[in-house]
Order: sequence, then structure tokens, then C-alpha cells
Amino acid sequence: MSRLLLLSSSRAGSTGYLEHAQPLIADFIGARPAPPKRVLFIPFAGVVKTFDAYLEQVRPAFTAIGLGVDSVHQAADPQAAVHEAEAIVVGGGNTFALVKRLHETDLLEAIRQRVSDGIPYIGWSAGSNIAGPTLCTTNDMPIVEPPSFVTLGLVPFQLNPHFMAGKPPGHNGESREERLAEYLALNPGALVVALREGTALRREGDSLTLVGGLDGVAFSADGQAALAAGSRLDTLLTPGIQP
Repeated sequence: MSRLLLLSSSRAGSTGYLEHAQPLIADFIGARPAPPKRVLFIPFAGVVKTFDAYLEQVRPAFTAIGLGVDSVHQAADPQAAVHEAEAIVVGGGNTFALVKRLHETDLLEAIRQRVSDGIPYIGWSAGSNIAGPTLCTTNDMPIVEPPSFVTLGLVPFQLNPHFMAGKPPGHNGESREERLAEYLALNPGALVVALREGTALRREGDSLTLVGGLDGVAFSADGQAALAAGSRLDTLLTPGIQP
């Protein structure tokens, strides 16, 4: 049974780092007979800060809810660390860098297998983006070239974190809606779930719920549809089903 918490962002509004996510993480992690005591953090999306610094940024949010944090970059055997992990946490940053490093350490299939075994997966931003079939709906600049755009496929739809509708005043580039329309023009069979900051998708097996106080948006070649905050979205777990 897949268990996922896919957060749009590490911050919501003016809140502190992962502050808005702590109650969501605590409830998600604790919703099982034997909740994990430690999580394995994957910092590979970090670019301008060291992996050690990223770990220390993330650790307080988890220790505050009673969870120890280990990082895969400090493991002597990263594959073994993933296979032994009680829960996997993938942070945000640059999605292209994240996917390239997961290929270099040969961890994509290991993570996919552990999640299929039922251990919790928590991601935000880039860490949520890679839960879909590909990274193609990331917002990030391709600063490196991964061997493939194929990612974890933990859900059958694409994800677009940090979604913001429209254009800010004076902006003459494409809006997020226009960017996603371009993707769907060339991938007409795809479905994209866009998550506003402060929201998340929570999957418990065949159940999928949009959590947080804001609506999401589903984009397909047929247009877009609002996803109500707090609603069950179980049908989206069936490939080819539109909301």
C-alpha cells in the first residue's frame, strides 16, 4: 500500500521552514500501528547549499515531532540506507539536479521498491514533482542533464508544485497555465495536478486527499478543473481518468 505526502512547498506564506507542514507530517507519519522513529532524508535537490547544511536546515522540523533524521549522502552505502529506511523524505531544490543525482547513485528503483513495500514517502517541491511519471512539469531551470526525465511514478499523473494562477503585473512571459498548456499540447493524454503553496496530496493506498486550505487545479488537454480543498481524489489514481 503506497503511503505518500506530497507537499507543494517547504513554506507557506510567512511561516518558518516546514512549519506549516509539521502537523501534516506528524499526522501522516503517526497514522499506522508502528510509526517510524527515524526518516532517511535525500538532499540531492540542493544546489547552492551543501548537503550537510541542507540536512541541518531540515532536521529541526522532524525532531520537533519526535523523528530522528539520517541523510543518504552520509551513508557508506546509499542503496542499503534506502532499503533499510523506515521512511523516505525528499527535499526541494532543483528537480534536474535531484534526478541526475538519483541516477548517479542508482536510487530511483530502490526508492520505488521501498514505497511499494509500504514505507512512508514525504516530498516537497522537487521531492513531490518526482513522485509523478516524469519531471516534465517542474518549474525549474535545466541546470544539469539527467539521463532520463522518467521519475518514480508513485502516482499516475504529473505534479506541478508552487502553482500560482495568472501573471504578476508587468510580467510578459508565459503564465503557469500557459506553460502547462504547452506541455499538454505535446502530451495530450496526460493529467497535471497543480498544488498551491501550503497544500499537499496525501495518499493512503487507494485513497487520495487534497489537504491544506486552498483548492488545487487539474489540467488536461480538455481544459482545467478546480480540485476542492479537503476533497477525495481517489479517481485520479486510475490512469486515464479525468476529474
